[in-house]
Amino acid sequence: MYDKTTLDNGLRIVTANMPHTRSVTVMLYYGVGSRYEAKRLGGISHFIEHMVFKGTERRPLPQIISEAIEGVGGYLNASTGLETTNYYAKVPSKHFAMALDVLTDMLDRPLFKPDDIEKERQVIIEEINATLDSPSDLVGELHSELLWGDQPVGRPVGGTRESVGAATRDDLLGYLKSHYVPPNLVVSVAGNIQHEEVVEQVNKVFGGYPRGEQPPAFSAATQPEARSRVLLHQKDTEQANLVMGLPALSAFDPDRYKLDLLNAIIGDGMSSRLFVELRENMGIAYSVGSYTRKMSDTGEFGIYGGMDVERAKDSIVAALAEMAKIKREPVGEDELNKVKEYRKGGMVLGLEDTAGVAMWGGGQELRYGRIYSVDEVTAELDAVTTEDIMTMANRYFVGDRLALAVVGPYDNEAEFQELLKIE
Repeated sequence: MYDKTTLDNGLRIVTANMPHTRSVTVMLYYGVGSRYEAKRLGGISHFIEHMVFKGTERRPLPQIISEAIEGVGGYLNASTGLETTNYYAKVPSKHFAMALDVLTDMLDRPLFKPDDIEKERQVIIEEINATLDSPSDLVGELHSELLWGDQPVGRPVGGTRESVGAATRDDLLGYLKSHYVPPNLVVSVAGNIQHEEVVEQVNKVFGGYPRGEQPPAFSAATQPEARSRVLLHQKDTEQANLVMGLPALSAFDPDRYKLDLLNAIIGDGMSSRLFVELRENMGIAYSVGSYTRKMSDTGEFGIYGGMDVERAKDSIVAALAEMAKIKREPVGEDELNKVKEYRKGGMVLGLEDTAGVAMWGGGQELRYGRIYSVDEVTAELDAVTTEDIMTMANRYFVGDRLALAVVGPYDNEAEFQELLKIE
């Protein structure tokens, strides 16, 4: 499905030809994110993501950049994570060359004007303030801090007001130079386009760049101490927001598909056990679900929810009861087959669109150095048994590893601490 070319300087290009479509999505994936940052530079990857939209030597104003894409009905965006940063544009196929030119121009010759840096610094600080004012967003950051402590994986991707406020232009340019190098970049393109054309266009921009030194790897995550812990953020709200989770497996763990299906059973979707029990049957939570977050060397499983402040403890107890139940009672074949089809169907539907196909190819090539096919992932999912699900639940659902963060009008951590049992 994908074609791949590696330039002499290490830059990788992957494409997926989709001749039935009338669009093309171009994504530039860089192997850099908040886990690579020293504490002093917290949020600098995200800061750079903002700044490349502010102007280039050829397109000195941000509106010139945005109008080029939006003027043909397309859209332009970017995203910074823990380990990757991507920039992407989706346009009608006939405008492929223009979209690639805009994106490569943004990353090849950004201006980083001092006035723009100061303006964008304030924009990012307002983003941080908005998160602090939003209980449902804040509780996720508090949970990461509680679970992982003072290490990059536990810090906000966007940094703090202090770290963003202190970053200098030299910091931004130095970080860009050291991390945005050809071997750390995958250009992923999907749509009605030919591989050779993409390679030719990318080579014109980046082919002459030297390989450069490989950026230093991030430090491996330190696993948290095996003890349950609670963090209450007292806030006078009508609704409680909580995240309860524990360490789990990495993106490279051969059991990751088993955990995906366990997660689907517990809390992924409106047919999941948590949603049916807590919202439909008990009526004690407005929003509830579970998630997995996989990183290169570690990961986590978590449960989130929003509910009336009077029902927070009941919701925690009910969620833990579902975790305990799946440890001791085998999942039925019908339920397991249902979530397999749910996961496979979601994967296939996500690959109907050029953006989904470009993201699949670029993200996997950057992380794994190869691209897994749908058939390969389907086979992995189909091979999971009911015994595997119980084994995974008993392996990870351990009470003394739970971390619970709650935002709401509470001040007695001991009352919440005593709830953290999976029996």
